[in-house]
Amino acid sequence: MTRRRPSEPPILPGFSHVRLLGSGGFADVFLYEQNMPRRQVAVKVMLADVVTEHVRQMFQVEANLMAQLSSHPGILTVYQASISADGRPYLVMELCSSQLASRYRVERIPVPEVLRIGVQIGSAIETAHRSGVLHRDIKPSNILLTAYGHPVLSDFGIASSLSAASATDSVGMSIPWSAPEVLLDETAGTVQSEVWSLAATLYTLLAGRSPFEVLDGSNSSDELIGRIARARVPAIDRDDVPASLEAVLRRALSRDPHKRQQSALELVRDLQRVEAELGLVTTQADVAMDDWALATIGDPGDRTIVRAIAPRAPGSSTGRRRRRSVASAQAAIAETSPEIVGTATRRVARRSRLLAGALVLVALAVIALGATATMLAIQGGDRDLPRVSNVEAELDGTTVVFSWADPGIAPDDTYQVRVAGGIETFQRTTEFAVAAVEGERVCVTVRVAREGRLGAASDEKCAEVAGE
Repeated sequence: MTRRRPSEPPILPGFSHVRLLGSGGFADVFLYEQNMPRRQVAVKVMLADVVTEHVRQMFQVEANLMAQLSSHPGILTVYQASISADGRPYLVMELCSSQLASRYRVERIPVPEVLRIGVQIGSAIETAHRSGVLHRDIKPSNILLTAYGHPVLSDFGIASSLSAASATDSVGMSIPWSAPEVLLDETAGTVQSEVWSLAATLYTLLAGRSPFEVLDGSNSSDELIGRIARARVPAIDRDDVPASLEAVLRRALSRDPHKRQQSALELVRDLQRVEAELGLVTTQADVAMDDWALATIGDPGDRTIVRAIAPRAPGSSTGRRRRRSVASAQAAIAETSPEIVGTATRRVARRSRLLAGALVLVALAVIALGATATMLAIQGGDRDLPRVSNVEAELDGTTVVFSWADPGIAPDDTYQVRVAGGIETFQRTTEFAVAAVEGERVCVTVRVAREGRLGAASDEKCAEVAGE
């Protein structure tokens, strides 16, 4: 296959060209040295022969999106954007390594590292979604590593707003990591299709190949699309990948979008539970929740709502379909994950989903959480951490809003909020909301989390949603 020659690097005031870093379909990326402040940067420059008014608009959209989102630690930082003297738009970006895109082909990436990448990139995707942005090209080559080894999501070149995406949009895509409904033109992209792409990316890092790629076989575009459309996910051929992690990825790679985790954050929480199961320190999910951040993107009253999960009636037909063995690690992950939903309009569904095998799942959740608490206690105890007190509860329709005073946490501390029944989440804010069923009693406890340790739990606070 003949490759095009790279374009000439433009003359940019305040920057000195060093060398070519890489080439793509619409742009070249060069290494430049910025004169003041002095540092090396990556400069993405559009090709002159593809620069049309439409391409200029796309480039401007990418620049604006990345500038708005790049304060997130898991999204590539953009320093500036402009148009060179010869008319080519360019972006000046943080210099990062792309070695992850080739590394999985030549070595086994450790499971803890893949889990960490999943949580950090999943947090970045969740942040983009909360800002109304779909990335639409999540894949290993778009995950770069900073000089300190932190993974960052790059290339929002074909991103679009959530409201603008439609099945008629024409977008570029990377087939091995694209959801079946995108490949079959049923949609141009949704939150659930991004969950699929993130799971496919993590599967790739673990397996050394994309989920539906056949080693030593034919992997044409049509054959890949056909396998993805059937969505029978092959097992990962590694002894060190736990069954619970495979179950998390298998659920996220479901052919039916409704069977997947319904948000990137829900997938992140599943990955954090696997970390706890393996005795690892849980990777923090960096999702902006502070009041100042919320005030910049919408109604200051917006908040994350965690929908409480109630046990499904033992005799229900759906419960029979979902029943699993106690020994199945897949059930523990697939059935206990919380459903996370945004509330920009503050309207919350009035009934939560019901799950089968209630007694089995509660037992598993208690065992898992007990093991996690023991591990954290061994790692340093909780006497030195501040304790949350005076948790208050307020009803907002069928939503219970819990709040508490800051007991004096450190900048890197988080709160672990646990809803009775097994749901837990980590956050920085002192407010937490649960969407409950009418007549349901909801109870929470709050702890301070610091470097793998948990402080003493607050007194349990309960509230009951009145029935009609």
